[in-house]
Amino acid sequence: MPSIDISRYEVKKPAKKQAGKTMPESGGLLALLNKDITFGSKELGDKKKESLYLELSSLLQAGINLKSSFELIMADQKKAKDKALFTAIQNAVLGGVTFSEALQQSGRFSMYEVYSLQIGEETGKLIEVLQDLAKYYQNKIRQRRKIVSALTYPCIVLSSSLGAVFFMLKFIVPMFGDVFRRFGGELPWITQKIISISNALEDHFFTGFMIVAITGVVLFMLRKQERFRMLSARVVLRLPVVGGLVQKIYLARFCNSMRLLINAKLPLLRAIALIRQMISFYPLEHSLSKVEENIMKGKALHESLAQFSVYPAKMIQLVKVGEETNQLDYFFARISEQYVEEVEYQTSALSSAMEPLIIIFLGLIVGVILVSMYLPLFQMSNSFQ
Repeated sequence: MPSIDISRYEVKKPAKKQAGKTMPESGGLLALLNKDITFGSKELGDKKKESLYLELSSLLQAGINLKSSFELIMADQKKAKDKALFTAIQNAVLGGVTFSEALQQSGRFSMYEVYSLQIGEETGKLIEVLQDLAKYYQNKIRQRRKIVSALTYPCIVLSSSLGAVFFMLKFIVPMFGDVFRRFGGELPWITQKIISISNALEDHFFTGFMIVAITGVVLFMLRKQERFRMLSARVVLRLPVVGGLVQKIYLARFCNSMRLLINAKLPLLRAIALIRQMISFYPLEHSLSKVEENIMKGKALHESLAQFSVYPAKMIQLVKVGEETNQLDYFFARISEQYVEEVEYQTSALSSAMEPLIIIFLGLIVGVILVSMYLPLFQMSNSFQ
C-alpha cells in the first residue's frame, strides 16, 4: 500500500520551549529520559496512545470513516508490531465488533479507556471522548516530562560527583596510602579515617555490590505484594518534600480520571471501580475500595473521601460543592489543574535548590579527601626543613 500523508489531518503540536530556546519533540538525552518504560507491561505506551487518540479524533472530525482513518494511521507506523496491532483492531471492527470492544480484545488498552469509548459510542460522542483521552495522555506526558527535565541536571551532577568520589577512594587514596606506609610515622586522624574508608571499599566492594543487587532484585520481585506496596507507600509519603509531591501527582491523576469518566456520563460507582484498577498507588487503591462500598450504602462521595488522610480537606470541600451543584467534572478538572501546577512549581523549586546543595556538599567531601591526603605531605616537608 503506498504511503499516505496524514499531516493534513493531524493537529499540529507546537514545539516545546525552554529557557528561550525551541526544544524538539524527540532526539537527544531528554528524549531518552522521557521515553516510556513499561518493564513488561502489555499496554501500549502513553505517547502512542496520545498519538492514536489525537489523530483518530481529528480524522473522524474531518468526516473520514473509521476504516479509512485506521488505514491512514497505519501508513504512518514504522514498527511492525504497531502496524500489526492496528491491523488487528481494524479487522475486528470490520468483523462487526465496536471500536471499544476491538481495543479490549487487543489486550493493549486499559478498561478505563474501553469503558470511556463504549460510553462515547453509545451516546454518539465518540469524537469528544477521543479528544478527552488525547488530552488526558497529553497532560500525563507533559507532567512527566517537566518533572524529568527539572530533576535531570541535579541527578547528573550527583551521579558525576559520586563517581568522582568513588574514583578517588578506589584509586587515588590507595596510591597515597602506599607512599605514607613507606615513609612510616603517625598519620593525622582525618587521613587515617579516609584511608580506612578506602580500604573498606577495596575489601568489601564486591560484597557490597552483590548486597545492593540482591536487594534490588528482591524489591523488584516484591513490588506487587500488597503488604510491600502498603509499607513502601507509607515510607514515601512520610519523606520530607518528596512525600507531598508523590501524593499530589497521584491525586492529580485521580481527579483528571474522574473528570474524564464523569464527563463521559459513566456512573460514579463504575468510574471509581475503573480508577481503582488503573492507579497503581496503594493508599488510593485501598481508599477507593472503601469509598465504593460507602457509596453503595448511600454515603456521599465527599463523606467517603473524608475518612482517608490521603485526600486533603480542601479537595474534600471542593468535591462537596461539586456534588451539591451537580458539577463534579468541572471541580475535578480544577483540582487536577491546581495539583499539576503545584507539582510543577515544587519540582522546579526543588531542582533549583538541589543543584547548589549537591555541588557544595560533594565539593566539601572532595575537599576533605584532598586535604587529608596532602596534610601528611605538608608535615613531612616541614620535618625536612
